[in-house]
Amino acid sequence: MSHKVMCEIYCYDEKKVQHIRSSLNLQGLERTAKLFKALSGENRTKIAYALCQADELCVCDLANIIEASVATTSHHLRILHREGVVKYRKEGKLAFYSLDDDHVRQLIVTGLHHATEERHHG
Repeated sequence: MSHKVMCEIYCYDEKKVQHIRSSLNLQGLERTAKLFKALSGENRTKIAYALCQADELCVCDLANIIEASVATTSHHLRILHREGVVKYRKEGKLAFYSLDDDHVRQLIVTGLHHATEERHHG
């Protein structure tokens, strides 16, 4: 049994469409898309999750958690830092990373909840 996923005729609610178009915050949506893109890699999501569990971790801790090299982990951390997901501080020769703010923690928790809830398709 196949479901049609398209309208069978072309019509749209002009008033609703215009209202939503005028409310689009293009700059904010672009930054949001970049945030989700930064978190789209499984290792980067694992890093964000690990940082939800501990306030702060060094690169070596994170590399061991995601079972990757320090170089690979550093590459992922640079992407996450560039997109504002993580921040870091240096302590001597060590670099400690933490989530930049609580919004990322909320995204990870919500994403996990969504992924693990029972899916009902009607």
